[in-house]
Amino acid sequence: MKNIIQNINKAFDHRIRLGIMSVLMVNESADFSTLKELLGVTDGNLASHTKALELENYIAIEKQFIGKKPNTSYRTTKDGRKAFQDHITALEKLIQKR
Repeated sequence: MKNIIQNINKAFDHRIRLGIMSVLMVNESADFSTLKELLGVTDGNLASHTKALELENYIAIEKQFIGKKPNTSYRTTKDGRKAFQDHITALEKLIQKR
């Protein structure tokens, strides 16, 4: 019997990482403040989860200054888009399994 959860990606197990990827899949990019507000998380939580996704090469982080203020923005990578789509497909198959 085939393991029905084998294609579930552990990188997306946490609700914050799932939320980050969900936002980034439908937007070209999002900045730190936007993600923090949309997800209702603390600075530390968001920073640690974006770092985990960056280490997997699922998101790219860009830091710049707008005027004199620092701005951090995030976007998905090609690998991240594929991994997340595969994860969603696996979840859909799991839900449809009877």
